[in-house]
Parts: sequence; structure tokens; C-alpha cells
Amino acid sequence: MSGILFLIPIALFMGLLGLGAFIWSVRSGQFDDPAGSANRILIDEDEPL
Repeated sequence: MSGILFLIPIALFMGLLGLGAFIWSVRSGQFDDPAGSANRILIDEDEPL
């Protein structure tokens, strides 16, 4: 029982930390062009090594 009382606040803190990181990444523009990365892999440029 004492383990649960220790682990629940840690889990809540880690969840809030992850949520904060997600909100920060959305606000800083990390997800502005999700289609660009998906289409970039389809472009085949034949360049010699």
C-alpha cells in the first residue's frame, strides 16, 4: 500500500511532464508540416555516391 502512495504522484508527475512536452512541441511548430516528411520519402533522387 505504501508503494502505491509513492508511485501515483510519480506517475502523475511524469504524465504532466509528457503533456507539457507535447504542448510545447505543438506551440513551437514541430508539427507544422506533417505531410512534407511523408512525401519526402517518396521523392527518388538518383545521385551517385
